Amino acid sequence: MTTSKNQNPILKGFNPDPSIVRVGEDYYVATSTFEWYPGVQIHHSRDLVNWRVVAQPLNRADLLDLTGNPDSCGVWAPCLSYDDGLFYLIYTDVKRHCSSFKDAHNYLTTCPSIDGSWSPRIYLNSSGFDPSLFHDDGRKWLLNMVWDHRPGKNPFGGIYLQEYDHRAGVLKGPVTNIFKGTSQGLTEAPHIYKRNGYYYLVTAEGGTEYEHCMVFARSRSITGPYEIDPHGYFLTSKDDTALPLQRSGHGDIVETLEGDTYVVHLSSRPLPGTRRSPMGRETAIQMALWGADDWLRLADGGNKPNLVLPAVNLPLHPWPRIPEREDFDGNVLPNHFQWLRNPDPSTFMDLSARPGYLRLYGKQSLGNCFEQALIARRQQAFCFTATTCIDFVPSTFQQMAGLVCYYNGHKYHYLYVSSDQENGRHLSVMSCNGDVSMTAHFPLFDLEPDHNTIKLDDDSTVYLRARVDYSDLRFSWSLDGSTWQELGFLLDYSVISDEAGKGAGNSFTGAFVGVCCQDISGQDTLADFDFFEYVEH
Repeated sequence: MTTSKNQNPILKGFNPDPSIVRVGEDYYVATSTFEWYPGVQIHHSRDLVNWRVVAQPLNRADLLDLTGNPDSCGVWAPCLSYDDGLFYLIYTDVKRHCSSFKDAHNYLTTCPSIDGSWSPRIYLNSSGFDPSLFHDDGRKWLLNMVWDHRPGKNPFGGIYLQEYDHRAGVLKGPVTNIFKGTSQGLTEAPHIYKRNGYYYLVTAEGGTEYEHCMVFARSRSITGPYEIDPHGYFLTSKDDTALPLQRSGHGDIVETLEGDTYVVHLSSRPLPGTRRSPMGRETAIQMALWGADDWLRLADGGNKPNLVLPAVNLPLHPWPRIPEREDFDGNVLPNHFQWLRNPDPSTFMDLSARPGYLRLYGKQSLGNCFEQALIARRQQAFCFTATTCIDFVPSTFQQMAGLVCYYNGHKYHYLYVSSDQENGRHLSVMSCNGDVSMTAHFPLFDLEPDHNTIKLDDDSTVYLRARVDYSDLRFSWSLDGSTWQELGFLLDYSVISDEAGKGAGNSFTGAFVGVCCQDISGQDTLADFDFFEYVEH
């Protein structure tokens, strides 16, 4: 048996809220996707070291339609489970999360195979987010946190439990608040496990920022009362700013065939010397042991996340690496690319109209919550270079296309081709640095001055490049793909992060880099992209 040490995070880049299940020798982790489409990433491993995206199940309108969902809404905290030959996926579609209300609708879908066509969704409830499903000797139980919007109340009102009748496809019986949480507050992300006559409840507490943690409680009855682990937090990074993994919490546990216990959890890697995390919340893994007192502990006896784990007692099973360059030669977009909200990407993209090219039809403005033409992939390292080649002939300043480093509608840097009467066809940069006007209903845009507008002599293709080194972003361009000219200014890449702008308490995704096209004149002008390359360095 060849084993390997596990280097965290195991799912790099925006992959938060992990839910893990083992089926035989196969391990699957589902992670949140928020406003990105298709919904939910399901990652597959046979050694807990090497992972691949094997399914994106919420891939059609009857399962998920995010049109109009605000930034950082959409799919929150899926739960993946397996029972009696069937996979169960339960998830929240959040339609609003700012201010007092959380409009959070919980659904269930099933499939006999992880990468098959999942059943039409079943509506469950809308009382709160972070749902999970617990299978208990023939009975099934839905858990979710309850959101209390009333003034003066704790908005994180505890953990609701109700029985689910799978045959009838409905919830039944009483709704019971089984756990009000600890003094840390912000109780969410419930999962239940059964062992040695106890029901173990794990929750995430402290919010998604730097006070985040995991907490265990247990009871002889599924409805409680639950005794909180007397040892305190099971896992947290709080109060230790030197840790490379910060904001650790929101997790799930799994047991291997050999009887070893592992915990998957979210965490983030802030840029050195800052509290800004472009890659958002990622998924890490820790080894754990059950103590003589029947409480679970991290294997090293502490409660801080480790960057490197001891060798996993499983045979290594690597997967092929994702190619650095995508030439768009096929008729299907590889699954490391995603788009925003739209259940029907054929309305804005085409891989067959011009073989070997990705064609985007210009839609509404960058950041629009209803119609966008944007294809992108996750940032997964602090330093990378992204390159593309664009064939685009705009006729008005209302038409733009190019290369974008994107977090959400108010945090991005965009190198684009456009046209106007003063400069003709040209290159320029648009940045939105996360600032929100106190007097207007739109973000404040920082446009580069005219001397940074680069005139293009003809309608030839243009190569565009973004080089990111931690907090620094440099754009460059070329007419032949060999001789590059760097734009004469440095951009602050740290604004493409959870913590910038509205802050990590309202920003739940992560940085993407990709290509996009806008035509706010409504003419759907097209842009063709020859390739997209992402190289980490």
